[in-house]
Amino acid sequence: MKNHQTQVRVRYSETDQMGVVYHGNYVPYFEIGRVEWLRDKGISYKSMEESGIGLPIVSMQINYKKSARYDELLTIQTTFKSQSSVKIEFDCAIYNEANELLTTAVFILVFISLKSGRPTAPPDYILELFKTLV
Repeated sequence: MKNHQTQVRVRYSETDQMGVVYHGNYVPYFEIGRVEWLRDKGISYKSMEESGIGLPIVSMQINYKKSARYDELLTIQTTFKSQSSVKIEFDCAIYNEANELLTTAVFILVFISLKSGRPTAPPDYILELFKTLV
């Protein structure tokens, strides 16, 4: 339950003239993974924002191992690593169709009140989820 996988196909607009994915396009791939991780746990990111809670990235570390290429089907693996007070941390990885590791990342996000912009405790329904992941 700590892990979730989703897939995305590399679009032409995400690549350079050589058909290689531009390095900045990995961040949206990882965002897709995190949003789908939440959805898989029954949490709608949209509903969370509508209730006044945001979850911005405060730290990210990305390691590029091998290039993703145009039209490859990528598997984004998102793994819950830890949670403490207002922070949540994920380990992430992207694999190609040959199951070769392309990119790894660590993301730290903070729950904030969209009204004040300040850190806030996660909603109770998310705290309940965290208890099941320990």
